[in-house]
Amino acid sequence: MLTRYRVMAYVTAVMLLILCGCMVAKYGFDTGEDLTFAVSQAHGVLYIVYLVFAFDLGSKARWPFGKIVWLLLSGTIPFAAFFVERKVVAEVKPLVSGAQSVPVNA
Repeated sequence: MLTRYRVMAYVTAVMLLILCGCMVAKYGFDTGEDLTFAVSQAHGVLYIVYLVFAFDLGSKARWPFGKIVWLLLSGTIPFAAFFVERKVVAEVKPLVSGAQSVPVNA
């Protein structure tokens, strides 16, 4: 659960940065319109996957709604997903490792 969130957080963040570069090329230099369209479509699909994984992680961690919303929105702000991902991993990793160390027959 944590690994798939981390992968999608990085993929979404990198695609958003590429999209920002494409937008600069498209609107600043009037070039790369087709590439911008393709990257925007790919980012949109990947962001939807990110939303599903991030919501799943937040709901399983039993976070309040506001915190989950911030987690979901971090995929729309350039560079934010990198920082939020590190904070989420630091907070969730002890929960995951604690759940794995509990005996099944306890």
